[in-house]
Amino acid sequence: MRQVVGAAIALLLALSGCSQSEPKPVTPALWEVSGPKGGRGWLFGTIHALPEPVEWRSAKVEAALKGSDRLVLEINNADDPAAVGKVFTRLAHTPGQPPVEQRVPASARQPLEELMSKGGLTRRRFDDLETWAVAVTLSQAAASEMDGGHGIDRAVMQAAAGKPVVELEGAESQLRIFDSLPETEQRDLLAGVVQEASDDAMQGRLGKAWSKGDMAAIEVQTHTGILADPELRAALLVNRNNAWADKIGAMFASGGKPFVAVGAAHMAGPEGLPALLAAKGYAVTRIQ
Repeated sequence: MRQVVGAAIALLLALSGCSQSEPKPVTPALWEVSGPKGGRGWLFGTIHALPEPVEWRSAKVEAALKGSDRLVLEINNADDPAAVGKVFTRLAHTPGQPPVEQRVPASARQPLEELMSKGGLTRRRFDDLETWAVAVTLSQAAASEMDGGHGIDRAVMQAAAGKPVVELEGAESQLRIFDSLPETEQRDLLAGVVQEASDDAMQGRLGKAWSKGDMAAIEVQTHTGILADPELRAALLVNRNNAWADKIGAMFASGGKPFVAVGAAHMAGPEGLPALLAAKGYAVTRIQ
């Protein structure tokens, strides 16, 4: 699922199905969280890429944004491609990499060629890129076709203009998660990206689930595709959620009022942020 491949470079959950005229009203999931020391905040599941605008600012979301004292994101400089690009370049390049087609199973080679062709990418582009970086580049190319600049994380930043912004990871920490994967897992990631890029039905299912706040459907998707691999699921989703829950819990414990806006997959199921915070003793209530 692209939703957890990294907000830093506008990957993840490229969705379809929005009106080209009037923005379609949607009701993505929103939770209210309260702690024992008066801390109060909100959890909001976002989408990193949308082909058309949607009307996501319901009265409940507006009230939560107004009541918060800070905006909490995965990374704070997602809209600064130059800064993110510098980090990517420093981590991604290692001479002597095998040809890109040798880094995917035989069954994925034709879809790989098609994805490269669609994105205007040549083999030379990947000569010295580590396998995780190839996966990120291809995922970005696939997402950019469907992203009309209407990602909800970017919209949240605009809506919360003037509030302090806190990042849970930062671009370097996020990309180092991929860089630290063993080569076998990097190749699994690459194969998964190639497969998901051609799965239009999955894109539609995810878009519909997000727009309705259908967390049960989103949870199902966190056990498929890339995230069906136990090692990748741990590295890209579970471990990050646990680390984020600790940081968010500390904000609540100190009396803060954060509005936490991260990819909707990080909110799903017993390993999602709402469940993890509830397990820590916070009162977590779904309000939308």
